[in-house]
Amino acid sequence: MKKLKKYILPVLLFFAGSVIAQQTPAPPQDRAISIIGATAHIGNGEVIENSVIIFENGKLTTVSDAASTNRQYPGKVIDAKGKHVYPGFIAPNSTLGLVEIDAVVQSDDEDELGELLPHVRSLIAYNAESQVVESMRPNGVLVGQITPRGGRISGTSSIVQFDAWNWEDAALKKDDGLHINWPNSVRRGRWWMGEDPGIKPNDSYAKDLQELSAFFNNAKAYLAGPQNKANLPFQAMKDVFSGNKKVYIHADSEKEIIDVLAFKKEHKLDNVVLVGAYDSFKVANQIKAANVPVLVGRVHKTPQMEDQDYDLPYKLAYLLNQEGILVGLETSGDMERMNSRNLPFYAGTVTGYGLSKADALKMITSNTAKILGIDDSLGTLEAGKDATLFISEGDALDMRTNKVSQAFIQGREISLESHQTALAKRYTEKYGQQEKK
Repeated sequence: MKKLKKYILPVLLFFAGSVIAQQTPAPPQDRAISIIGATAHIGNGEVIENSVIIFENGKLTTVSDAASTNRQYPGKVIDAKGKHVYPGFIAPNSTLGLVEIDAVVQSDDEDELGELLPHVRSLIAYNAESQVVESMRPNGVLVGQITPRGGRISGTSSIVQFDAWNWEDAALKKDDGLHINWPNSVRRGRWWMGEDPGIKPNDSYAKDLQELSAFFNNAKAYLAGPQNKANLPFQAMKDVFSGNKKVYIHADSEKEIIDVLAFKKEHKLDNVVLVGAYDSFKVANQIKAANVPVLVGRVHKTPQMEDQDYDLPYKLAYLLNQEGILVGLETSGDMERMNSRNLPFYAGTVTGYGLSKADALKMITSNTAKILGIDDSLGTLEAGKDATLFISEGDALDMRTNKVSQAFIQGREISLESHQTALAKRYTEKYGQQEKK
């Protein structure tokens, strides 16, 4: 019976783990914490080799050189000599928490029926208990912009932290921006209909643009009128026109980007962000003149065209940065939720193609925080901001040395273990001792 128990219990715990969704979120910070001696990567380009970082009640109170700080450190003291401290990495344009298993329709909530859906809110579909979200934290990815997909206007994104009981607890900035999937100016021929499979102009491109522009004009007219009849899509556009909500436009080709900039001007949109923007280097001067930041598409991919440099995706961030454009990195694409944990390594890659380590770090911390409009509380290690940070044994942008040993979200020390690992440990602790007896 004892031998049978030895094998049955692990199996039961495994299946129990499949319904216990996550590690218990950390409780609020109840005492000051002082991290001493680490190399602090502030996130704004500054590095403090021998630092003192103190936070209390979820906020950073001291970030300075150890030599200039009083040696009496409050609360729990963490000796981090030889280690590195970073602000929590931020994953923009992500579907984390909206899909758990791609093949299980019931766990997929990233898209809604319809084309023009500015009133759809990704936040209320966000699953804070997602095991995929939980897997971000061991690489230092602690915050994300949860973004809907599909349609011409997908809906609104929200920004969350990755250690919460539910979406209400997770929310850091609700409904931060509207997401538009710009029409494709070209398309491939439909071979199954006897068309040439090569790339050719999209005949419906002009019509698609007219429909999008008409929606914006109709929404403006509705909001300027008496609004006797409720229209949720039009009502959701109010903050877009006031500039309180950013407009994230997903577009790649040169022509599409130029048309986006014209659309921005036509509709007097103050806060436009380009997402993906594969051909943005061709019109970088126009993007800069329009004061439009760019969330560069996934770094680890091959060129889209045969005559392009093989390393274009790797060096695109550098090319835009050289033009003075505010650049962040995003990870959408195939297997994007799994790949979101690789965000720091994408930043590490661009350091091999022109960018300094400090500038690459900005693209997943301070730059992204500015683009998302959360730089007042996140993105850098500065007094007064949220204590959302982590300690790594080595360089966090290098997959060979990144080893997060402790992480904090708003001062709360969060678990870095998956719930499966925690269950295995509990089993070993409980039943391992019994077997020894």
